[in-house]
Amino acid sequence: MAQAFLRHGGRSCVTVALRKEERLRGLITIYREEVGPFTEKQIALLQNFAAQAVFAMENARLLTETREALEQQTTTADVLRVINSSPGDLKPVFDAMLEKATRLCEAAFGTFFTYGGDSFQAVALYNVPAAFAAILAKPVHPSAGGALDRLLHGEGFAHFAGVSVEDAYATDPDARRIVVELGGARSLFAVPLRKEE
Repeated sequence: MAQAFLRHGGRSCVTVALRKEERLRGLITIYREEVGPFTEKQIALLQNFAAQAVFAMENARLLTETREALEQQTTTADVLRVINSSPGDLKPVFDAMLEKATRLCEAAFGTFFTYGGDSFQAVALYNVPAAFAAILAKPVHPSAGGALDRLLHGEGFAHFAGVSVEDAYATDPDARRIVVELGGARSLFAVPLRKEE
């Protein structure tokens, strides 16, 4: 970085940290071509800009959190409306929950399974590729180490940032074909539905 600075004519610089409660959030650096110190007034001005930048960053963070909280509340209210309008009929409830969860998590598609003792049954699909949906029309048996298997054995969630390189999907040709090739999944996140463990 220093060599690039010198190559482009920089001879002097000053850097001011952007901090919120002693946590570094970023920095502002200014450069000039002449050799020599920046004045106290220039440094104070840069510090003032840094304080304003931290304030703007904090406001943006709070606004984003408020929007996200409002979106989650709206989503919860939408799902509750579906529950109230569909007494005894779980299909619209599962569909609404899955659609909202998939959208809020910015995922491409989602599945909703129930468990019947030895296999999982897809009861709702959202935006699932057709070839993958065709496989999910039949009961699904968990593959060793895969998401369903891990949840079945008590994990609070299963998260694979790179599905194709995970042992459960890289070494099991059926799981790989179904999830990675037919489903097109590159990352995966699953949570269990549990009642009294």
